[in-house]
Amino acid sequence: MSITATELKANLSKYLLLAATEDVFITQYGKIVAKLTNPFQERTEIAQSLFGVLPQTGTFEQSREEKTSEL
Repeated sequence: MSITATELKANLSKYLLLAATEDVFITQYGKIVAKLTNPFQERTEIAQSLFGVLPQTGTFEQSREEKTSEL
């Protein structure tokens, strides 16, 4: 979503709530000057993309031992 700086000033609380679910781009004189975003959204998406990648067999300790033996 893209809004003007004037619109942001007039409805800041609305756009802060909206930024929790989507990026909000702020424009001034027709150019993007800032972006409101959820700082945890990217981390969540990355973590969710890892589900199913790691093997289900083994334990954390086994994985640690395997990793340290490679060094």
